[in-house]
Formats: sequence, structure tokens, C-alpha cells
Amino acid sequence: QLVEAGGGLAQPGGSLKLSCVASTLTLYPYAVGWFRQAPRQEREAVSCISTSGVKTDYLESMEGRFTISRDHAKDTVYLQMNNLKPDDTAVYYCGIALDCSHLEGAYGAWGQGTQVTVSP
Repeated sequence: QLVEAGGGLAQPGGSLKLSCVASTLTLYPYAVGWFRQAPRQEREAVSCISTSGVKTDYLESMEGRFTISRDHAKDTVYLQMNNLKPDDTAVYYCGIALDCSHLEGAYGAWGQGTQVTVSP
């Protein structure tokens, strides 16, 4: 089971840094992906990082605003989100996979998610 944190309310143009930790396992052997789900929308892939640190971005709308990273010493994966836009409003989830993929089904151990709301 993963635990996401760091969400909240941000103004357009603001920043948030999400974190993903594991409560009952270690993230080290896995690729870790961030997904998001806006109201009445399907869950969509945002970004993924492999065990070796190779990053794959899936959202064209990210436009370089989001950066995924991982700290093996802290067994934590982060998603730094800058220049936030109202369209970024969603619940953000992290999951683990054997390899990075844009497919939700490739991931497991989803957490409860963390709400990100971007509003003036």
C-alpha cells in the first residue's frame, strides 16, 4: 500500500510537491508512476520513474511543469509541480509497476490519493 501526501490548495502559477511512500513494502525494486483523476474523468498517467531513475512523462499538458524524482535513501518518490493551472485540479495517485507504462492496469498498491486543487 502506498501513501500519497503533499496535496492542497494552490493558486494558478503556484507550486506543490507531492510525495509517495510505501507503508508495507519498499519502493526500491519498482518503477513508480503518478496518475491523476479529475472529477468525471478517467484516471490518466502523469509521469513515471524507473528504479534506475529513468523518467517518462505522459501528459502533453505538463509542458515541463512537473518533475518526477526519487530518493532511494528515503524510499520516497516525488512529483514537483510548478506553474499549476486550474486544469491540474485532480486527485493524484501513485502506484508501483515492474516497468513504466501509461496503462493504469500495469500498476498496483495504489494509495488513497491526495487532492490537488488549483483555484484563485
